[in-house]
Amino acid sequence: MTTPATRAEALHLTGERTVPGIAEENYWFRRHEAAYHKLLPLCEGKTVLEAGCGEGYGAGLIATVAERVLALDYDVPTTEHVARRYPGIGVARANLVFLPLRDASVDVVANFQVIEHLWDQGAFLAECRRVLSPGGRLIVTTPNRLTFTPDSDTPLNPFHTRELAPSELDGLLRDAGFVVETLHGLHHGEGVARLDAKYGGSIIDAQLDVVMGQLPGQATWPAELLADVEGIQAADFAIHGEDLDASLDLVAVAVRR
Repeated sequence: MTTPATRAEALHLTGERTVPGIAEENYWFRRHEAAYHKLLPLCEGKTVLEAGCGEGYGAGLIATVAERVLALDYDVPTTEHVARRYPGIGVARANLVFLPLRDASVDVVANFQVIEHLWDQGAFLAECRRVLSPGGRLIVTTPNRLTFTPDSDTPLNPFHTRELAPSELDGLLRDAGFVVETLHGLHHGEGVARLDAKYGGSIIDAQLDVVMGQLPGQATWPAELLADVEGIQAADFAIHGEDLDASLDLVAVAVRR
């Protein structure tokens, strides 16, 4: 049986690949999971490509409603893990700027928290447009540069190549030939907002104070903070089109012309 601990060990946690079932990771996992739940209806009955699947939990969620799911990742241990953990999903290793699919072969491309890692975002979007059928949808989520790395065009996160503000993501999608159907933002809902207030204004900063102040793997979490983080659920986040510049993540749905 695969446990959360063995999943983490097998996937070599870097702080970028979110893994379910680990208390210290739960804020980020639930934040990502909230976007999947919001966008699942777009995948119902469809053939879906998840471009950059990570641990595979998102592809697993999509598979509960989609007709067929293909999950791609560049990392071999990741694809091997996904194939073992989620046997109903097709899995392959691929460079996302050279998608191994025929033209117009999928209904939906899902790209969750990945585009900020890519060196050639335009080439990736061109490939997404190529493999989507006419009228197919591209779903993109990514950190909002205005709140994730404020006051700088250079990402503080060493794993990110280019972060995007709302207008930049909108322009990138339009330049690639997509019609932007919706551009929303993810925010802390009431549940996480209460934790923000409890921890001096930011539950994110409270977590970062722990993990940044210790050697990797040796962070000591205060018991109350860890319990509060572990208790966060996907429903504690809100996704809507208001106050977009202040959102934490951007959530875009674009249609292939």
